[in-house]
Amino acid sequence: MSDTQHFRVGLIVPSSNTTMETEIPAILRAREALGSERFTFHASRMRMKTVTKAELAAMDADSDRCALELSDAAVDVLGYACLVAIMSMGKGYHRISEKRLHLRTMENGYPAPVVTSAGALVDGLHALGAKRISILTPYMKPLTQLVIDYIEHEGIEVIDSISLEISDNLDVGRQDPLAPVEITKRLNSNVDVIVASACVQMPSLASVALIEDRLGLPVISSSVATTYMILKQLGLSTCVPRFGSLLSGKY
Repeated sequence: MSDTQHFRVGLIVPSSNTTMETEIPAILRAREALGSERFTFHASRMRMKTVTKAELAAMDADSDRCALELSDAAVDVLGYACLVAIMSMGKGYHRISEKRLHLRTMENGYPAPVVTSAGALVDGLHALGAKRISILTPYMKPLTQLVIDYIEHEGIEVIDSISLEISDNLDVGRQDPLAPVEITKRLNSNVDVIVASACVQMPSLASVALIEDRLGLPVISSSVATTYMILKQLGLSTCVPRFGSLLSGKY
């Protein structure tokens, strides 16, 4: 009899996001090479083209439909990957969103835990014991400030930040995944953790381990944190080598 475990991962995706469905599966495909788990990925999309507070709020209102659609497929976990959409809705909103969307799956008869990238970033930072961090975002500065305020409300001080000020979400997804290696050299590194991408749309997966090797301190991204929490919600080990400290299996 096979020991293989099969998991269906539901992804709630902004319609213009082109990175979530590459980076999160890339990490979990690497995980498949280590053990007996196998993952399939199933997405539902919310309309959003420009990263503005108004579009983000309208998009978030569509997340209930996505949760229902994905629960029709009896997924084992739901990942909602738009960090700034959650953080722009008010401090602590990830808890409200996760509870509401989980309730939608329960009402549909296929209950599944819900991970938001916003909540995952906060939880990942706490798991690493972070008190002081520096962050890189693709957002306009006012949205980056919302992210900073949100994280600081969760008890983590943001010492430094860089905003790339890219409003078109497709342009965010076109960024070089190795660009954070150089950009983060401008960040204050007298911190506990560097966030190489506080956005699931901005590619950074190839940069995480390289920055961590250079600095000798933990480096995470929104996609790494989201995958970490997906693994935890599935009751699996959080060990996926070469994607940074958070996925070392220690946390």
